Amino acid sequence: MSGILVHEWLSPRGGSENVFAVLGEVFPDAERWCLWDESGGRFEGVEETLLARTPLRGRKAAALPLMPFAWRMLPQRNADWVLCSSHLFSHHARFGGRAAEAPKLVYAHTPARYIWVPELDGRGQGPLARAASAMLKPLDRRRAAEPVAIAANSAFIAERVGWAWDREATVIHPPIDVPRFAQARATDETERVLATLPADYLLGVSRFVPYKRLELVIDAGVASGLPVVLAGGGADEARLRAYAEDRGHPVTIVRDPSSTLLAAVYRAAVALVFPAVEDFGIMPVEAMATGTPVVGNAVGGVAESVVDGVTGALVHEWSATELAAAVERAAAADRDACVRRAYEFDRPVFEAEIAAWVAREVG
Repeated sequence: MSGILVHEWLSPRGGSENVFAVLGEVFPDAERWCLWDESGGRFEGVEETLLARTPLRGRKAAALPLMPFAWRMLPQRNADWVLCSSHLFSHHARFGGRAAEAPKLVYAHTPARYIWVPELDGRGQGPLARAASAMLKPLDRRRAAEPVAIAANSAFIAERVGWAWDREATVIHPPIDVPRFAQARATDETERVLATLPADYLLGVSRFVPYKRLELVIDAGVASGLPVVLAGGGADEARLRAYAEDRGHPVTIVRDPSSTLLAAVYRAAVALVFPAVEDFGIMPVEAMATGTPVVGNAVGGVAESVVDGVTGALVHEWSATELAAAVERAAAADRDACVRRAYEFDRPVFEAEIAAWVAREVG
């Protein structure tokens, strides 16, 4: 049976791009489509929509109002099924020809956050975004009625699919390259950087943007008396440095580490502190793959990977008292148990589950 894989825009890096790459290997004969491809050569042979041939290419905010229309203007294709990897509007996709009647499936990273949960995404807070949200919600819900089946990347997102789209969803957690972190070897670079870091520290890893709430990693350091290392980069760095200075707490920045260096920084940490409310949360699984426990948010997808009291601690109230107790509980976790837990989210698990789900739903 011939199929088509559909994604939003393609970037060089990203969790949803990782899923799309693995889908392409699980279904190597499927055509692949996206709004536009700006992955810098990571993806080859991916077809693009009409938007890719306009001045709106790459301008996500400006192109957003036209994306639903672009997904309905796809050419005729002779396919037996269509699988959409969606975090915005790719589940709106409709091809002409035989593919128009083919069963459509959706792997939902989330219903669009800045439309359905703007409180979790600053892009949905402005007046124009709110006006667009009011217009797009009914259309988005109608298009979400078209798929024969939906899979969500976490139970947290399956619940969001339920109230946003009024659909049930099967939970299939995304693929994590666990061996890449579990088996990473030390290099001259990692040894040099680790030598500049404190002997014991709490780690925060993400883009430096406000909704990642990295200031709470600093709060955890203050509460536990441990220095903090922040790995990543972004426009929020100055604010985070000022916040740490106001708290009188030491913070070291490791800017944009390679995956090899990141694995080493994970492994050397007392714990990863991950306060963001994430759809799933890949970095906590990466940390556990290196044997490092996680202090994570009890709200969101992280609560599905981190086992409280076994591979870390889940935090309900980010107060000093609870943070100090959570860090102590996480530090006592069995590092071998963390690695075993991480392998439950390894890439082969996803590959088997997604292949079985597609086969079952398209017959």
